[in-house]
Amino acid sequence: MITSILEYLESSASRYPDKTAFADLDATCTFEELRLRARRVGTALAEHFAPRNPVPVFMEKSVDTISLFFGIVYAGCFYVLLDTKQPKTRLDHILNTLNVNTLITSMGYDRDLKKIEFAGKVIYLEELEEDNVINENSLMKIKEQALDTDPLYGIFTSGSTGIPKGVIVAHRSVIDFIDVFTETFGITSEDVIGNQAPFDFDVSVKDIYSSIMTGAQLVLIPKEYFSTPPRLLDYLCDKKVTNLTWAVSALTLVSALKGLNYRVPESVKRVMFSGEAMPAKQLRIWQEKLPEAKFVNLYGPTEITCNCTYFPIERQYEDSEKIPAGKAFRGRRVILVDEEGKQVTEPGVQGEICSAGESLANGYYKEPDQTAEKFVLYPVDGTAQRMY
Repeated sequence: MITSILEYLESSASRYPDKTAFADLDATCTFEELRLRARRVGTALAEHFAPRNPVPVFMEKSVDTISLFFGIVYAGCFYVLLDTKQPKTRLDHILNTLNVNTLITSMGYDRDLKKIEFAGKVIYLEELEEDNVINENSLMKIKEQALDTDPLYGIFTSGSTGIPKGVIVAHRSVIDFIDVFTETFGITSEDVIGNQAPFDFDVSVKDIYSSIMTGAQLVLIPKEYFSTPPRLLDYLCDKKVTNLTWAVSALTLVSALKGLNYRVPESVKRVMFSGEAMPAKQLRIWQEKLPEAKFVNLYGPTEITCNCTYFPIERQYEDSEKIPAGKAFRGRRVILVDEEGKQVTEPGVQGEICSAGESLANGYYKEPDQTAEKFVLYPVDGTAQRMY
């Protein structure tokens, strides 16, 4: 049984060593280059961090950032991306919650780094790569101690309660979900995935790990391209992107600004969206321009690892209609619970959406009370199961 996401990286590097795995505007890397670079970075990081500890990464999304993520995982730790453009108060809260005295960044972020006035030690990715050495013994010892329940990443929620909480997700949760996700939608090594989501949103988890598991290529689309649809659509066409797993707001921005009248990315065969309700009017524009593509509505919070339900869209919807959330992914159970804590079984009755089964997050980092409140044992199908 696969116990670490790194086994997928090793497998893809073995099967497709010279294939481009990740690309941004400035750099590309093959699967084998990513594997070797990550192992070098992991060797260096292991001297600074003990396994199972958080490693804050102060960078924007890039090939360098992905290489650092996997270096952190080779070191037995888990990564937490800090968006360099977030307000200082939010970044301070995240760093205080993590309670770390070391932060990793790259030399291009010095101006942003001054903003947060971090008092601890700053290590640059460039410094980690100076030695260019892979310590196989060190990495093997870390691997031998690793468990599939070890954290892989932490993502801080948007803070709907006013205080962002760090959702900690394990290797096992990502393995179980991405296995089902790629199988359900037929994502293969032939795909080119166009990444829209920032790396501190778990939509990006589907992009990164679908690539790692299947050998698909992932191209990172700059945020600024979404404000100029012609440049975005040229990029999608030039890169022959086949898969869009985007936020609803990103798709509707393109259609509302009539970007698809300029150019249609005809290589796209799969459009999946989440984050909010998709307006039927905007969806119809995409459907009319890409009549052969599959469209899927996805739903699920960060706490259950990406998504718990999906709905393949088989027709066009009228403006007055709502697009259903669909059915649960294999390995998951989604139910409604009323205010008294009882399962809703009557049609048309409102309840709180609850998800059980595979891929629930480990919980909130250093928030045992919040974790106990939201991740509960509940009798599902006659047996007590952990449920969010």
